[in-house]
Amino acid sequence: MELHNTFYLKMAVEYRKLIDVLMSSKEYADVVLHKGEVINVITREVYKADIAIKDKYILLVGDCRDLIGPDTLVIDVEGKYLSPGFIDSHMHFESSMLTITEFSRLSIPSGTTTLVADPHEIGNALGSIGMKAMADEIDNVPNNVYLVVPALTPDCPNLETAGYDITSKDMEDLLNYKHIIGIGELQGFSNAKHVYRNTPEIVTDLVSSTIYARSKGMIVDGNAPELFGKDLAAHIISTGGKCSCHETTTKEEAIEKLRQGVYLFMREGSTQRNMAECIRAVTEEGLDSRRCILATDDMVSADLQTLGHMNEIIKRTIKEGVSPVEAIQMATINPATYFGFDHVGVLAPGKMADIAIIEDLEEMTVEGVFIQGKLVASKGELLIDLPKYTYPEEVKKSVKRGPITEKDLEIEAQGSTARVRCIELIPDQNLTGKLEETLRIYGGIAKPDTSTDTLEIACIERYGRNGNIGKAFVKGFGMKEGAFAESVAHDTHNIIVVGTNVKDMTLAVNRVIEIGGGIAIANKGRILSDMRLPVGGLITDELMGNEVSEKIAELERIVSKELGCKVHAPFMHLSFLTLSTSPSWKITDKGLIDVNNFEVLSPVVK
Repeated sequence: MELHNTFYLKMAVEYRKLIDVLMSSKEYADVVLHKGEVINVITREVYKADIAIKDKYILLVGDCRDLIGPDTLVIDVEGKYLSPGFIDSHMHFESSMLTITEFSRLSIPSGTTTLVADPHEIGNALGSIGMKAMADEIDNVPNNVYLVVPALTPDCPNLETAGYDITSKDMEDLLNYKHIIGIGELQGFSNAKHVYRNTPEIVTDLVSSTIYARSKGMIVDGNAPELFGKDLAAHIISTGGKCSCHETTTKEEAIEKLRQGVYLFMREGSTQRNMAECIRAVTEEGLDSRRCILATDDMVSADLQTLGHMNEIIKRTIKEGVSPVEAIQMATINPATYFGFDHVGVLAPGKMADIAIIEDLEEMTVEGVFIQGKLVASKGELLIDLPKYTYPEEVKKSVKRGPITEKDLEIEAQGSTARVRCIELIPDQNLTGKLEETLRIYGGIAKPDTSTDTLEIACIERYGRNGNIGKAFVKGFGMKEGAFAESVAHDTHNIIVVGTNVKDMTLAVNRVIEIGGGIAIANKGRILSDMRLPVGGLITDELMGNEVSEKIAELERIVSKELGCKVHAPFMHLSFLTLSTSPSWKITDKGLIDVNNFEVLSPVVK
């Protein structure tokens, strides 16, 4: 048989070398991890064994004494646990505001060796050019990083404006680009019933994209919040029949999806924490956990630096009553099976030597990390150099509109008081509530009222396509003064602002415009602080990971102490109030969105 593909030809040579080492008495392993407690995620057991490594591969798991030669590095790991490196199956680099390089710098020491990222955010802002630029950066890092790209932007074309409209016309180009392994979360058909009734052409276009991806043996992720019965079945079919979902928030949803063959991505990020509810389908109902997968979706840099990454999520899962080995399966073999990753996810001969050395199994304390047979991290410190990465100018300067005025943000109303519609922020959830509140009217303008925590929120189109400004009210931030704005606003990433008065809101928005994207805080007519996010208005390539953590911490302190904001991670919480595919009410550049009914509402009750 002739091997035409260079990759597989190289692998054949490498595998032949492994066989030579095993079968001859003259060649030896490069490294042997001696007397560790091996976590076998295939059989769900733990037992004492060695692991021998040659080049970047696992050579043998078992008694490796015969593979130790004069130059073999023998590392005594007695009393420590050896696990496959962890996989984050669904995440967005943009939510951390970090480049892939800086995210990897922070996450590798805690045992994460594989990342599957959805560049949905930069795709909405910049289209193919942004996603390809992100794929190019992957060559800069040692860990396994893959991208699954959106088949549609914006998610709700009638309800919001993106920087670039992605459809099936872009799929052939994108799905044949390096490091891209499929289609990401299929949000365009999340609200299945209303999308089918109101924009059936979207369904046709999405199915064209997903079937093309499936024809290439590629993955397609689902996105099915609060879907049951026929709606869920239609969503599963739209993905080509093999579906995942990271938007499950109740045990009942988890049961339904597992029974229908959905891979349940149990989300546990910085502000969306659904694992504890989802895992009840396993711990209380006894459902099989082979299709249960842990994922973060969105994590801020400070959490990566102080808490860890997938090790922290596994630890939380253990505390919910899942055995440590079963919890580790949910971040190793389960996602590897879903994605078809044959080279990672288990500790076995011929697999990539991506290994986490764990000191405390209950606390998931990671002592060391191997990637492709090399020790890359020890005791929380990265041992290898990751060159700083700078993005090309073509993915910068994405803010293409001029400044706004205070009048642009005013919400008109009649009389002395008015009933207004308010988005209810729900901490640690993508979901929102819907409320009404009475506000006083001054000069025909409805004013925010801090005494009832009724603030104004607005979304300003930033790509220069139509100049839209959507306006409404929101409850849940607890702010007493000022305003803050950002160009991170899922998923179209227009500029979103929340505040106690339009003067400071306008000032904050205009500062974000001036710096070409980022975060700005205003109070009493002056800018208190800001942070540039030059890459698509979403990511900074100007700061290291720890520097981003420090800057965000500084901004959060200002929002908390000087503006009185009560929610943690306020910038991430604000950014999800524009997510037009997640119930119940959201804000986009076209106005207040009733997600469940697929319509734009007036902020003032008529």
